[in-house]
Amino acid sequence: MVFDIDMIKKLYAALPGKVEATRKMLGRPLTLAEKILYAHLYAPTTSPFERGKSYVEFAPDRVAMQDATAQMALLQFMTCGRASVAVPSTVHCDHLIQAKTGAEADLATAIDTNKEVYDFLASISDKYGIGFWKPGAGIIHQVVLENYAFPGGLMIGTDSHTPNAGGLGMLAIGVGGADAVDVMAGLAWELKMPKLIGVKLTGKLSGWASPKDVILRVAGILTVKGGTGCIVEYFGEGADSMSATGKGTICNMGAEIGATCSVFAYDTKMSDYLKGTSRKEVAELADGVREHLRPDEAVYNDPAKFYDQVIEINLDELEPYVNGPFTPDLAWPISKFAQAVKENNWPEKLEVALIGSCTNSSYEDISRSASLAKQAIDKDLPVHSEFTITPGSELVRFTIERDGLLKTFAEFGGVVLANACGPCIGQWARHIDDPSRKNSIITSFNRNFAKRNDGLASTHAFVASPEIVTALAIAGDLTFNPLTDTLKNRKGEDVKLDEPAGFELPPRGFDVKDAGYQAPAEDGSGVQVIVSPTSDRLQLLAAFTPWEGTDLKGLKLLIKAKGKCTTDHISMAGPWLKFRGHLDNISNNMLIGAINGFNDKTDTVKNQLTGEYGAVPATARAYKAAGIGSIVVGDENYGEGSSREHAAMEPRHLGVRAILVKSFARIHETNLKKQGMLGLTFNDKDDYEKIQEDDSIDIVGLTDFTPGKSLTVVLNHKDGSKDEIVVNHTYNEQQIEWFKAGGALNVIRAQFAAAAKK
Repeated sequence: MVFDIDMIKKLYAALPGKVEATRKMLGRPLTLAEKILYAHLYAPTTSPFERGKSYVEFAPDRVAMQDATAQMALLQFMTCGRASVAVPSTVHCDHLIQAKTGAEADLATAIDTNKEVYDFLASISDKYGIGFWKPGAGIIHQVVLENYAFPGGLMIGTDSHTPNAGGLGMLAIGVGGADAVDVMAGLAWELKMPKLIGVKLTGKLSGWASPKDVILRVAGILTVKGGTGCIVEYFGEGADSMSATGKGTICNMGAEIGATCSVFAYDTKMSDYLKGTSRKEVAELADGVREHLRPDEAVYNDPAKFYDQVIEINLDELEPYVNGPFTPDLAWPISKFAQAVKENNWPEKLEVALIGSCTNSSYEDISRSASLAKQAIDKDLPVHSEFTITPGSELVRFTIERDGLLKTFAEFGGVVLANACGPCIGQWARHIDDPSRKNSIITSFNRNFAKRNDGLASTHAFVASPEIVTALAIAGDLTFNPLTDTLKNRKGEDVKLDEPAGFELPPRGFDVKDAGYQAPAEDGSGVQVIVSPTSDRLQLLAAFTPWEGTDLKGLKLLIKAKGKCTTDHISMAGPWLKFRGHLDNISNNMLIGAINGFNDKTDTVKNQLTGEYGAVPATARAYKAAGIGSIVVGDENYGEGSSREHAAMEPRHLGVRAILVKSFARIHETNLKKQGMLGLTFNDKDDYEKIQEDDSIDIVGLTDFTPGKSLTVVLNHKDGSKDEIVVNHTYNEQQIEWFKAGGALNVIRAQFAAAAKK
């Protein structure tokens, strides 16, 4: 069930007919994304769906969950009444391992510290037919690419970087846990039909340039919200020239532009990777339907006709990029980065350089970085920064150890961390003399929000390719440009680094002793899933209450968030990850990172009941205890970043009834809807300024809540005056039913209960 080759055969057998039917229905040639989407409709249709407007039901091929989000997803799934999952599904233990001293010790500590959670995930996976990847097996996206991704498939995953699988031609989309529950329960999965952005890649990468630089450049063009509601489809001879894992890197970081997902067309590079990872049969099957796993030829010839936006990048001219600090779309070509560092007074000294993560931990990435480490050793160059390596999987780690690359890094002074997310998600016990001191780090990861990696607001985090990260580690200086500058070796000689070199796939093939996989029981009916009622890590879920059937009156303003408010601001990771299976405990981090627009402070808001200032979660709990609902107001792209549904469940749990913002990030808006919350946007964004600190707020029009019809928000000010503003929503009929029922899970429970009675 976990890897179903028969499912792939069936999909490919039906694909030519479905593509032809779609081409006939739309009356034109098709992009790759359209071929895959229309091939995965939950029910046949004779009418085309409008991009950016139509809500469409799909039937994904599989589900992948990481351990931090799987807890809540599976706690929800176990209430549905099913005996097993309806589609192949896996759990990957990668988020709860903290990087501190090194792989072996850190993994042992994690297994001990998180035993209760790992036992829960292993047992519930065993019971419901879910494949379980043990701690140390690797990061979910790398493991999926190595084992499960396949061209033309449709996958959802409870992590925002699920699109990594687009490197193998798969539409892989990050979702909240409630969406995963739908699919595992055998129900349709709903998505607004995405718009399409085409990225035409010409030329070929060479020298210091890498696939990472493509997405860093695209992020600079589109910004963190430019891809919202869109699939980004890469095509052209430049796309076909890149390795499958390089393509995966680009698709992975599509999350940083808000894209629904990103995808590349099937080609010989993907075929080579499938064969190199023991999936020759999949490659041969894909070769048989190759033309249907690529855009139609007419799309290549005139892309502007078929995509909503087209970007063209010449890989022959592409420079390496360094993005940051504090946001992944602040893009600097390496030739201009040193000047930017000086002009902005960013700390020039580089203190830590980190390579690996789900974004850049392939054999190709590691081997190219190792070639630079070998140069430093051979040329007698000292390494001026701390340097860490995070392998993406045990398959990669075992292979690079066998091939001597880990030995090279050890001689270089590097520390190998566990095959896990680690510093990329804040699971890093960083050693620093003064946490308040401004400092700089650089990573080959994907995100660099303030506090993201080490919890320190003083850290300036930059993102680059593993090659650039390694070169800057040698220099210990952000103003060093390895393409043009020289370094002094221990003999006082001026030395220039040669271009990095590596291998797309291991010359001797991959190898591993224990990949870390645990298959589920053939019959899980006798497996017991135990959750202690006294646990502070796990908590069984109680159903949220249905809507009371009236307009919402007298809501208290909880916080007016100012500026960037990502899911890290709403529900921090790092030390809070240990509570991801306990809704009440993790709710104590709700919005503690958001900036209060009235005092520019974090976690300090006014309690209208007492007039005193206090923590956001405590204030929300005070309103809830008094039987008063609350509302959160936010800025642009609210909920940017992770797929974590905790950022929606925590407000719901603490009595927040609505989130009113200028605009939403896609996954977060969906997560709010799934939990029975109101996600609203200002019709006039300037109305954000009308929100006052002591406002009591009414939401009017809910008794006639219908798709496309605006609602009215009444701002009752402390001085007795009021403002009425128009707010919009994107709820369809089904989503309105979720709201009325108190959440999508309540609807699912009712459906299965009704079916059981028949």
